[in-house]
Amino acid sequence: MKTKEIYLQDIKQGDKIASSFLVAEKSMAFSQKGSAYLNIRLKDKTGEMDGKVWDNAVDLDRVFKKGDIIYIEGRALSYRNTLQISIITIKPCTSEDIDTSDYLPVSKMDTMAMFQDILAFIDTISSEPIKKLLAAFFHDEKTAELFRRAPAAKGFHHIYLGGLLEHTLSVVRLLNHAANHYPQLNRDLLIAGGMLHDIGKIYEFSYDSLIAYSDEGRMIGHLVMGVEMINKKTESIEDFPPQIALELRHIILSHHGEFEYGSPKRPKTMEALVIHFMDDLDAKVNAFQSFVAADAANADSDWTTYNRFFERYLYKGKLGNG
Repeated sequence: MKTKEIYLQDIKQGDKIASSFLVAEKSMAFSQKGSAYLNIRLKDKTGEMDGKVWDNAVDLDRVFKKGDIIYIEGRALSYRNTLQISIITIKPCTSEDIDTSDYLPVSKMDTMAMFQDILAFIDTISSEPIKKLLAAFFHDEKTAELFRRAPAAKGFHHIYLGGLLEHTLSVVRLLNHAANHYPQLNRDLLIAGGMLHDIGKIYEFSYDSLIAYSDEGRMIGHLVMGVEMINKKTESIEDFPPQIALELRHIILSHHGEFEYGSPKRPKTMEALVIHFMDDLDAKVNAFQSFVAADAANADSDWTTYNRFFERYLYKGKLGNG
């Protein structure tokens, strides 16, 4: 496996580029004189940048497709105060040449440390059936490997490899605090629901190259997929209590909170209600932080540009104070 030569964040105007990048988008266009050229959106874990192929565009277009990782040679130029790469040659990369974590953003947290923290919560469960259920998920190596790698979303929060694990652990920690504050909550059910609320996302997304929805993700979605996974696991555990299985399924189906956000059911138990709000809180805090961090182009203002999701401008704090 080759070491990646340069990352997009390190490229400066005038640099000669000879490195590999992920193709996030590509399109053919034509100049005013009728000459074909290629627009390519290049991506790695540090960001994105436009690339242009001015010569032999038609031939080079056949060499690769969206989602491929390609090796390019060219030069970084400034166009309208924005860097782009003028590409001269393109070669496809083989799987032996690449480490996909170089091309997709990854969690800044230690993945294995986070996963060990998740496993530690299983040991705090007093209900043996629930403990067996969680072990059936997280001690299964295939499930664990996917869970450690999957993103939590495609376009809103924790949009990076390891994002699902980071988000789930954060939600479970919040739920643990809630269980201490509200002793009337069933802590075992609360922690289990938090650990499993997004488990279907390991199959909802594909994340070998671009983060995208799988066919199953688009046609079924992670709420129903999660219920199907829980049904399969509980059926394999002898004498698993039907009431616990029912309430866990309800937590999965209701954790988006409202019909308009994709929940087929709204929360009808205290545990489901608390999980919904903690899930929503963690997702929105991460999205807020990510949008503020990405607002570098607006560095002269204490406020971000308008955010369509939050439907407002977001306050970054006084300049120099974080």
